[in-house]
Amino acid sequence: MDWNSLKILALVAQKGSMSGAAKELGVNYTTVFRRMESLENEIGGKLFERGSKGYVATPLAEKMLVFANRMRDGAEQIERQIVGREFQPSGVVKITAPFNIANRYLPEALRPLAQDYPDITFEILSSNDDFNLNSRVADIAVRATRSPPDHLIGRKVASIPWAMFVAESFLERFSQPPTLDTLADYPLIGASGSMLNLPAFTWLEKNHATSIVARCNELTAMSYCAESGHGIAFLPVDQRRSGLVELAEFAPGKTSDMWVLSHPDLKKTERIRIVVEQLVSYFRSLDF
Repeated sequence: MDWNSLKILALVAQKGSMSGAAKELGVNYTTVFRRMESLENEIGGKLFERGSKGYVATPLAEKMLVFANRMRDGAEQIERQIVGREFQPSGVVKITAPFNIANRYLPEALRPLAQDYPDITFEILSSNDDFNLNSRVADIAVRATRSPPDHLIGRKVASIPWAMFVAESFLERFSQPPTLDTLADYPLIGASGSMLNLPAFTWLEKNHATSIVARCNELTAMSYCAESGHGIAFLPVDQRRSGLVELAEFAPGKTSDMWVLSHPDLKKTERIRIVVEQLVSYFRSLDF
């Protein structure tokens, strides 16, 4: 039995007319009449009698309406309690970001929301991996990328320059500070794994592979190797901190574009919209 027919049955009984039910549903009278006629044929009995005050349910229809109204009430509860939740500023929001961004920037970025929207809670996934947002492992991704995946929506929030970083103790070991032209005379920190695909490290491998003394597959680890004096590291400037000296020369990586991304299916989910707007506003306010 078609549940929509039972919904129409309940509306005809409530409105007392097929035209009233049709208006409520946004369909024409003929559609409602044919649905009721089909339902009567299916159950083998008459559902309504025409009276002076409109359509009156028969005893058979009254019995069916007990169950039809329960079904309608259940559907309304689903709409209010489950579907409606998507339009409320509440629930869990899962955010994935690279380690440094997740550790240094996300807590501050999300702080105003914790005050203004206490019913929104956060799950921060620190990772450089591209989580599949289709599977809802994460709701929002903060990523440095030249070209975001076509199946995601998002906004570019920053262009982050790259620079050469070293420890103060490293500079004390040499009479002259390093430049791009003299890199061959200094120990370097290179990349491994998927990091080798980044422009700065592709250039480094091509021109100074023999000077590399250590490798890392993640930028934060690379920054701490530089801070410990192992060598020169090429890093985006969001890695700046007191233990590192930023040299004036910029690395060949130019800039990294930072994006805040989410899945199109979530754009009308209120808690996701609120968090995305806050992240976009926060990162655009930073001076990298």
